[in-house]
Amino acid sequence: METNLVLAIGIIIVIGLFGGLVAERLKFPRITGYIIIGILLSPSVFNVISGATIGNLGIITDVALGIIAFLVGGGLRLEPLRKLGRSIAWITPFQSVGAWFLVTLVLAFLFPRILSIPNATFYDTYFPMAFIIGAVSCATAPAAIVAIINQYRAKGPLTTTLLAVVALDDAIAVVAFAIALCVCRPLVSGVGGVSFYQMLGVPFLQIAQSIGIGTAFGFALIYIARLVRTRPLLLVVVFGVIMACIGVTNLLGVSAILANMAAGFIVVNRLKETKMFLALEEIEDVIFAMFFVLAGLHFDLGVMKTAGVVAGLIVLARCFGKYFGTRAGATISHSSDAVKKYLGLALLPKAGVTLGLVLLAERAFPTFGAIMVNAVLASVIINELAAPPLARYALFKAGEAHPAPEESEGE
Repeated sequence: METNLVLAIGIIIVIGLFGGLVAERLKFPRITGYIIIGILLSPSVFNVISGATIGNLGIITDVALGIIAFLVGGGLRLEPLRKLGRSIAWITPFQSVGAWFLVTLVLAFLFPRILSIPNATFYDTYFPMAFIIGAVSCATAPAAIVAIINQYRAKGPLTTTLLAVVALDDAIAVVAFAIALCVCRPLVSGVGGVSFYQMLGVPFLQIAQSIGIGTAFGFALIYIARLVRTRPLLLVVVFGVIMACIGVTNLLGVSAILANMAAGFIVVNRLKETKMFLALEEIEDVIFAMFFVLAGLHFDLGVMKTAGVVAGLIVLARCFGKYFGTRAGATISHSSDAVKKYLGLALLPKAGVTLGLVLLAERAFPTFGAIMVNAVLASVIINELAAPPLARYALFKAGEAHPAPEESEGE
């Protein structure tokens, strides 16, 4: 039975906040508590919030990702980026391709041994599945990164590099997915070849459109914000422009995440101040609580049972690919020891972009699409529980994070 939407949102915020506070007392990031509360409230566990209600709460994801992307863009100041440009330029492709290559290699080798699909061969089923899952594994979820950085007031070279790499990861994932889709279509029975333009031109065009729209909204926000003088009214303006940017990109079928990142980047580098981002701090806790509890609500015991082994392989291969790819890029670019040792651990969260891309793949390959979706969804659930504590550990070991006030009081 569908739960009243307003009641469901109230439950998500209040109980989610409680879970976040408990996690904080136990020295975990608040988002880990939010996700666990979401799992407990899900239809697969206590069924407090029904599946039909969860489906109607999708707008929360759109709003949260838009705000989070704007905050990520706001963390990309040009001055520190120029100092770290060499590190970012090497680390970003190495960690993305590392995850793509290693996930593809492991799954392509093991799929024929752990999955039994009637009439399936290596080239028409197992390799395409592995290649596509590897491509979507490039993405890093900005939401968890931003939430942890803000909670622990992290600041320094590793944090700046982390934000830049995360901002670029989604663009790389979109391009990687487009390439994988076009390479795999001819391999799958009954699907013809595609042009070079469809393989590379279309995704690059969509990325350019997203950045262009975000840039326009960023400049519009700068000029509109000059009309207000108080932080509450500034919050209204910033929130409204972010929502408009999300709406326009959804209407045009391009990336709202990239557009809002571009808007945040324009604002922080054009104005050289942080008033707009400080205004968003007034609502960021409630946004994070709703977003991560909602992520936990998608937990499905059935998915974990049917795709648990594959999900575990995806998580392990992606973690090794990201970590050692980051170390390789950091070594080549002569990055600091902190970046070499700990950045790879902070790049492990994944969620929205990964799921969105694999759902598109399900439509393109109906014969094995459901297997891919189940495996990736299960890997996201495992990853969202394990990755945030690792990101927290990385920031503290690098000496760039500070204990939250609640944690300090508990010591």
